[in-house]
Amino acid sequence: MIALLGRKLGMTQKFAEDGGLIPLTALECGPYTVVQIKTSEKDGYNAIQIGFHKLKKTKRVPSPLMGHFKKAGVDCFAHLAECRTDEVSLFKVGDVLDVRVFKVGDRIDVRGKTKGRGFQGVVKRHGKKGGGAAHGSHFHRAPGSIGMNSWPARVIKNMGMPGHMGDEFVTIKNLEVVDVDPEKNILFVKGAVPGAPNSIVKISAAKLSFKDRLGSSGAQKSDS
Repeated sequence: MIALLGRKLGMTQKFAEDGGLIPLTALECGPYTVVQIKTSEKDGYNAIQIGFHKLKKTKRVPSPLMGHFKKAGVDCFAHLAECRTDEVSLFKVGDVLDVRVFKVGDRIDVRGKTKGRGFQGVVKRHGKKGGGAAHGSHFHRAPGSIGMNSWPARVIKNMGMPGHMGDEFVTIKNLEVVDVDPEKNILFVKGAVPGAPNSIVKISAAKLSFKDRLGSSGAQKSDS
């Protein structure tokens, strides 16, 4: 499966067959249009460029980008993304992809930008305890001691400090595809996805760790 773009719609829930409640995130996935095909002979690597969210008004599209769309003979899109693949021969400019590239049971990685929280202290940003809440403590939500005096006489690396929180790219790995709605191009994945509603996320095939691969192979052996 190639990496694709999606738009986070929000969260919902679904009852499983055993009666358990499954938290779901709804992602709008498609339709996508292939805008450009890059090959190793011409560009040094193999990839396809896809467009997502066709624009109704094109007066704000920059001239270079407008020329790029006109050369490909496709509509103008709000978002472009490159997807590395060695099977570029299977695609051609103008091809339309949709949510049917996914199926129930697939494992995917979703990368998105978290909500911005502004400047935050150590209690909210790092979950530190802080001081007493009584009036006389004079130490409520301050960082407190952050280093040692005699040795090592410095602040240890990666010490949690106040600062800007959120508004950074985060990847949630190994999410399960629970349901696919091909009519509305909506993908339902189990669990939460970073970002606010209507934010753009990148969806790719899950890159399982060595431990996860051992677990899946062990399960297959036990089933057999």
